[in-house]
Amino acid sequence: MTTSLIERNKSEAKKKGVFAAAAWGGTALFFAASVPLLWVPGAVGAGYLTWKWFMFRARNGIRF
Repeated sequence: MTTSLIERNKSEAKKKGVFAAAAWGGTALFFAASVPLLWVPGAVGAGYLTWKWFMFRARNGIRF
Protein backbone atom coordinates (compact mmCIF):
# COMPACT_ATOMS: atom_id res chain seq x y z
CA MET A 1 0.00 0.00 0.00
CA THR A 2 1.43 3.35 -0.99
CA THR A 3 0.76 6.54 0.87
CA SER A 4 1.43 10.04 -0.29
CA LEU A 5 4.21 12.12 1.16
CA ILE A 6 1.68 14.53 2.67
CA GLU A 7 -0.14 11.72 4.47
CA ARG A 8 3.14 10.31 5.83
CA ASN A 9 4.24 13.75 7.03
CA LYS A 10 0.89 14.36 8.73
CA SER A 11 1.12 10.98 10.42
CA GLU A 12 4.66 11.66 11.59
CA ALA A 13 3.66 15.11 12.86
CA LYS A 14 0.80 13.55 14.81
CA LYS A 15 3.19 11.06 16.46
CA LYS A 16 5.61 13.81 17.39
CA GLY A 17 2.75 15.86 18.84
CA VAL A 18 1.53 12.94 20.92
CA PHE A 19 5.02 12.36 22.33
CA ALA A 20 5.37 16.06 23.17
CA ALA A 21 1.96 16.14 24.86
CA ALA A 22 2.77 13.00 26.86
CA ALA A 23 6.06 14.53 27.97
CA TRP A 24 4.24 17.66 29.17
CA GLY A 25 1.75 15.44 30.99
CA GLY A 26 4.58 13.65 32.78
CA THR A 27 6.14 16.98 33.67
CA ALA A 28 2.83 18.14 35.13
CA LEU A 29 2.67 15.00 37.26
CA PHE A 30 6.18 15.64 38.57
CA PHE A 31 5.24 19.23 39.32
CA ALA A 32 2.02 18.18 41.08
CA ALA A 33 3.97 15.68 43.17
CA SER A 34 6.36 18.51 44.11
CA VAL A 35 9.45 16.72 42.93
CA PRO A 36 11.59 19.78 42.11
CA LEU A 37 14.57 17.80 40.91
CA LEU A 38 12.55 15.95 38.28
CA TRP A 39 10.10 18.46 36.83
CA VAL A 40 12.76 20.94 35.67
CA PRO A 41 14.59 18.44 33.41
CA GLY A 42 11.19 17.09 32.39
CA ALA A 43 10.14 20.55 31.27
CA VAL A 44 13.36 20.93 29.30
CA GLY A 45 12.82 17.58 27.59
CA ALA A 46 9.18 18.34 26.86
CA GLY A 47 10.15 21.73 25.46
CA TYR A 48 12.69 20.05 23.18
CA LEU A 49 10.09 17.57 21.89
CA THR A 50 7.62 20.41 21.33
CA TRP A 51 10.27 22.35 19.39
CA LYS A 52 11.03 19.30 17.22
CA TRP A 53 7.29 18.85 16.52
CA PHE A 54 6.85 22.52 15.65
CA MET A 55 9.89 22.62 13.37
CA PHE A 56 8.83 19.41 11.58
CA ARG A 57 5.44 20.95 10.83
CA ALA A 58 7.00 24.23 9.72
CA ARG A 59 9.58 22.57 7.44
CA ASN A 60 6.93 20.44 5.77
CA GLY A 61 4.40 23.25 5.39
CA ILE A 62 1.76 21.61 7.57
CA ARG A 63 -0.72 24.18 8.83
CA PHE A 64 -2.08 24.28 12.33
